[in-house]
Amino acid sequence: MTAALESRVGGLPATELALAEGLVGRRLNPLEVGMFVAMWSEHCAYKHSRNLLATLSSEGSRVLVGPGENAGALDIGDGWAVVFKVESHNHPSAVEPYQGAATGVGGIVRDIFTMGARPIALLNALRFGPQLPAEDPSGQTDAAAAARNRWLFGGVVAGIAGYGNCLGIPDVGGELVFDPSYSGNPLVNAMCVGLARHDDLVRARAAGAGNALMLVGSATGRDGIQGASFASVNLAGDDAADRPAVQVGNPFLEKLLLEACLALVGNPDVVAMQDLGAAGLTCALAEVTARGGCGADVDLDVVPVREAGMNPYEVLLSESQERMLLVVRAGGEEPVAAAFDRFGLHATVIGRLRDEPMLRGRWHGEVVCELPPAALTDLAPRYSPPAEPPADLAARRTRDLTALAGAPATADDLLRLLASPNVRSRQSIWRRYDHMNGTRTVVAPGSDAALLRVEGTTRALALALDGPGRQAGLDPWQAAAAAVVEGALNVTALGATPIGITNCLNFGSPEDRVGFWQLREAVAGMAAACAALQLPIVSGNVSLYNQTTTGPILPAPVIGTVGLIENRSNRLAPTWLAGQQIWLLGGGTDDAAGLAGSEHAYLAAEDGGQPTIDLPAAARLIDLVPELVAGRIVTGAHDLARGGLAVAAVRMALASGIGMNIDLPSGSLPVAAAFGEAPGRLLVAVDPERAAYLESGCRTAAIRARQLGVAGGDAIQIGAIRVDLEAARSTWERGF
Repeated sequence: MTAALESRVGGLPATELALAEGLVGRRLNPLEVGMFVAMWSEHCAYKHSRNLLATLSSEGSRVLVGPGENAGALDIGDGWAVVFKVESHNHPSAVEPYQGAATGVGGIVRDIFTMGARPIALLNALRFGPQLPAEDPSGQTDAAAAARNRWLFGGVVAGIAGYGNCLGIPDVGGELVFDPSYSGNPLVNAMCVGLARHDDLVRARAAGAGNALMLVGSATGRDGIQGASFASVNLAGDDAADRPAVQVGNPFLEKLLLEACLALVGNPDVVAMQDLGAAGLTCALAEVTARGGCGADVDLDVVPVREAGMNPYEVLLSESQERMLLVVRAGGEEPVAAAFDRFGLHATVIGRLRDEPMLRGRWHGEVVCELPPAALTDLAPRYSPPAEPPADLAARRTRDLTALAGAPATADDLLRLLASPNVRSRQSIWRRYDHMNGTRTVVAPGSDAALLRVEGTTRALALALDGPGRQAGLDPWQAAAAAVVEGALNVTALGATPIGITNCLNFGSPEDRVGFWQLREAVAGMAAACAALQLPIVSGNVSLYNQTTTGPILPAPVIGTVGLIENRSNRLAPTWLAGQQIWLLGGGTDDAAGLAGSEHAYLAAEDGGQPTIDLPAAARLIDLVPELVAGRIVTGAHDLARGGLAVAAVRMALASGIGMNIDLPSGSLPVAAAFGEAPGRLLVAVDPERAAYLESGCRTAAIRARQLGVAGGDAIQIGAIRVDLEAARSTWERGF
């Protein structure tokens, strides 16, 4: 690696070096130290999060593959499996936004097709600093910071579009958040979803002494060396020094690799597949052999390279994209290589498996590394450092928001909220992505979730990717739980039953007491919500050290949710018809607590309060909605997240082209009722003659249900708020 990057990444701490040498039983050479640096980085080893993640449940009747493989898989009936995962590419995107985002897409796509699944959808969760100083009520963002944020934003969106569109995979949804804490450290979380037959699922588990290790795809270059280690340190703002750690993508080559790998699905000669992502060949070799309890002899000098003079360190630790490692049965090498040759791809036997659990690499016949695979993977150290909440948290939580909550809710309040970057339409971004690739998309971006058909069946998959807003700075436990609930409600709002989740946990340094406390609390909140909703967590990613010299990011536990509709003709839409009744379902609070961490409170420069969540009530609502859909009792729905009741009502009105006249819940505080963001609520449309069935079903399920008003006309009337429908549309649809 370059001297500049080496000074940033460094070597192993003395205690870890001693541990590694104790496991190996001798002094390590510089190449082996580099392998441990990468594999024991936070990005690969999950040193601070593995113990916490062990508390999460991945069990369920639909679970086919849980955590530990490249992606998770759930049974969706008739021999079909949905395969999905979300991962981060935050640090690379902070340095080279286009390539960082593009290779993030490429990496998550490989995680899916390496399982033998065809990728059918992409989603992304993006977070940036404010784009203009005027969009930051806190006053933390100056003109230079805003300009850099705009550069990061533009590059990331272009990178996602450039890579995903070329692959022919539709980008169908996600989320976008702006906050000053993400200035200089954007978050780029990419989720991919695929479909496979049960019998075609491929594992990344080596087996069979004498079987071949075949490296396929692109040649290996010097890009991305020690990228995993770079992703495990705080950003210092030196882009030039960090650029060698950023990979460079080629989506056209990845498309060829995708088709070549899928053409081999079901081929008995292919024993296992493993993506080459973080830590490159080192990680792929170590993980497939460790999972299989075996070892390998590898000839590093036969690896196809694209730059002259590359050495073993560079070959083993390069993170060049569009590469896969296959375990191929002895004797099947030629036909497998021929399958890749048809696509013009490298397919080179670089070694063989052996029973002895030792990973041995040679360079021109000389052994240059000899390490037990488990030492690089399973035996990495685990840390549970001291944890404590921020010193000012108690004071912030007890801040009284009653005056704000009880103020009159005005049309100016609503229009300001609709125009805010965290609420306004994302259409100008979605236009950059091709969301109709593959012709499976039934519901495109713009709804609570996307919907894709499972061809050959009546089923459809509802997909959402969500995270909390500023509530995470007040209560990471509640925020993570709320993110799980929001994801479930988003797929439920289309009429789907949530069946499983994936997660991406984005936090600051775990070595800081506050940072580790936030991570620990968020994992506990996520676990509690998944238990309440009976949702298995089958895959995920942890991204730590997301902070710059100005401090850590606002915690962002991002949740990817998959829902299933047995008959897609029963799906809901976020719309209503003139004359339909509008009901609010769910037990969220209408008092000041609902404003804690809300967008309205942020725009009013009010930071504080204690968010709350009622998990049992949310679970009952999520269970009930599919029954209401099956009985054709409700025809449209929208969850109440960013912006609260008023924004949800406006979005349904705009989607329908029909206004409404609704009252705020009786006895509520006006601003809290209109703009509070308490989780666990849905706005639904129902025909008047079906309202009694709705009320009865909610009563039986112990769910709070309130009729607010009626749809109709060309104006938006919410309590005392009155706004012309087209004025709301022009405000909400302003671009970025």
